Amino acid sequence: MDVKAIVKEKYGEAALKVISGTGSACCSGSPSCCSGGDPITTNLYSELQKNELPDTAVLASLGCGNPTALAELKPGETVLDLGSGGGIDVLLSARRVSPGGKAYGLDMTEEMLALARANQKKAGVKNVEFLKGEIENIPLPDNSVDVIISNCVINLSADKDRVLSEAIRVLKPGGRFAVSDVVTRGAIPEEIRKSVLLWAGCVAGALEETEYRQKLASAGFEGVDIEPTRIYGLEDAMSFLRDNNIDLEAIATQVEGKFMSAFIRARKPLA
Repeated sequence: MDVKAIVKEKYGEAALKVISGTGSACCSGSPSCCSGGDPITTNLYSELQKNELPDTAVLASLGCGNPTALAELKPGETVLDLGSGGGIDVLLSARRVSPGGKAYGLDMTEEMLALARANQKKAGVKNVEFLKGEIENIPLPDNSVDVIISNCVINLSADKDRVLSEAIRVLKPGGRFAVSDVVTRGAIPEEIRKSVLLWAGCVAGALEETEYRQKLASAGFEGVDIEPTRIYGLEDAMSFLRDNNIDLEAIATQVEGKFMSAFIRARKPLA
């Protein structure tokens, strides 16, 4: 299963949907973080935040949280968004770290990068730079970033250990890891885990919360905290599994309360 190729194709399709003006990425029909549904992606940003941005930045949002609202960004800081998509979190972060700060967005999809740069131009935000690359190989030097954010993207990687290793490499000593992601609790049916389509929807690739903590610690992070922001019930789970060839009747009771959006915090040690 070439997870990277699947994700790249589906998110490219989502960006083109927005660029063409034919709808939002969530309504593109492609399996994204909003596959089947509203439960994960709706009501993440305030109206005030939305009003700061071009409509195309909001329409391209495929996240599961609002890391910019929880990351406690400060003026003068340098922020990196892993898997920046249409740029919504990068543009919001850039405003939070002004004056004197900078926001980088990293994405591997040409279509998303084109959309993000167009959104930056529309928003008139100067302290932003969008980079092409993979979150497993961040094109920035060691100890160069104060804060790493991400919004429902790390789960899309097939090599999460590499992502976390790269994250701690580019963070400055004492730097903060502050991401939104889908996390699971307990065992998940193998039928979901092995679904190719669901890899592009933040579900099949979700880490169990204890494993997430262990991976962060193994990468060298300290002060790890996982705060649930939304816990999905049976009706929610059925909404985002319905269109993915899953036998819902067979697994319905096994997914109740097992998926949650969470805000994951950690720090790079000062030493």
